[in-house]
Amino acid sequence: MVLQLVDVHIRNDATGQEVVRGVSFDLRPGAAVGIVGESGSGKTLTCRSVLGILPELFSVSSGHVAVDGRDVSSLSGKEWTALRGSVIGAVFQDPASYLNPSIKVGAQVAEVVRVKKRVSRRAARDRALELFASVRLRDPELVYHQYPHELSGGMLQRVLIAAAVAADPQVLIADEATTALDVTVQAEILDLLAHLRATTGLALVVVSHDLAVVAQVCDEVIVLRDGETVEQGPTDEILFEPRHEYTKLLIEEHLQYGLERFLTPVDVASEVGELEHV
Repeated sequence: MVLQLVDVHIRNDATGQEVVRGVSFDLRPGAAVGIVGESGSGKTLTCRSVLGILPELFSVSSGHVAVDGRDVSSLSGKEWTALRGSVIGAVFQDPASYLNPSIKVGAQVAEVVRVKKRVSRRAARDRALELFASVRLRDPELVYHQYPHELSGGMLQRVLIAAAVAADPQVLIADEATTALDVTVQAEILDLLAHLRATTGLALVVVSHDLAVVAQVCDEVIVLRDGETVEQGPTDEILFEPRHEYTKLLIEEHLQYGLERFLTPVDVASEVGELEHV
């Protein structure tokens, strides 16, 4: 397993309240798990526990997190630095806030390559251009010399994905990575993540409040509510045979936003058949 969470609890040390209670899942190379829930459900805190970047006064109070077979609870700061990027990477909702506005984006990605791969500046530049091409930026050479403010939201997210996979990590966490994008660009980014998964064996953790997002790229879905897992299982099972009322509510809310596009032909046919007998 490249990532394993076993009964993870996260506590607010200031209040003593456990804000995440009992999240568990295994992630194999090339697999994709989606974590779904409303704001405040514990999605982002769960991911931050995996990355070792929980906010101040929050901590993993019990349970087990392992990345590439290593228990992260005993990692030093230096070991965390080595792990991030090279084994596990992340992409967040607002890419502009993770890029330096005064430095060209190509130089920023090249620096990640140079530091993580320990290569020359020329080799790092060449690798950055390759990465820009791999994330489907139309003119890598042009983008390399542009500043963040010169790029669209979708282009910025592609740059951030390029930086996140620059050191060939085994796992990529995409935390609301498409939330701020319009529908067309969102679909392109999700397609890109699926392509990277298929071609490199990259494992994905896709965090979203939108079931349609995880339906497009994930094998398994975890539904969180108020810090607890209310339902977990294969994507098709969760989407078409939800058992928990909260999951059913999420599906009903998102059908109007395109979730029905992920119904299989069999499901559509069965629904038509049922309608014909009404």
